[in-house]
Amino acid sequence: MTTSTEKSFFDLHITGLGYLNRIREVKPKKGDAFLACDIAALNGPSDDVAYVRFDTRVSGSEAQHLVRRCIQAVDAEKKVMIGFRLGDLWTDTFTYSKGKRAGEQGVSLKARLLFVSWIKVDGKLVYKAEPKPTDADDRDERDVRATDVPATSAEPQAAASEPARPAAEAADEATADAPALEVAESF
Repeated sequence: MTTSTEKSFFDLHITGLGYLNRIREVKPKKGDAFLACDIAALNGPSDDVAYVRFDTRVSGSEAQHLVRRCIQAVDAEKKVMIGFRLGDLWTDTFTYSKGKRAGEQGVSLKARLLFVSWIKVDGKLVYKAEPKPTDADDRDERDVRATDVPATSAEPQAAASEPARPAAEAADEATADAPALEVAESF
């Protein structure tokens, strides 16, 4: 009998859309430097929008690449809106040191920016992530393919459970990522 020593985790993710602000490289006294940004996420009814501010650490090479590509647009004060997924939400308390709230306690929502699904600069879509197939999609595809195989087939059963994909279909999947990368590189 074998026992697994792998830990399992429960993920809590926040998805939404919001405006990208304050993209910066943070260099702490201890530890490695990291990319950070603020997201003013839209919340509430569309005719009376409220904003929830998240101070995020950008995680993952793809998300870092996309956020870095937005630095010039944010610095030029263009409206950069993103679709996002955040994880590891936590709060940080602080004391205001300036302004009319000087001396008061404040709370900052912090999270890790895990995924950027799309980016719009001044209302123009400049990046859209390609959808990734889910496990359910894979099962549905296998079920459809299995029903397409005639019951009187002379092929072995193992071959019917994993049919070969047509060359055109494989080529389509190989080029499916190309438009998203070209669009991401264009801004």
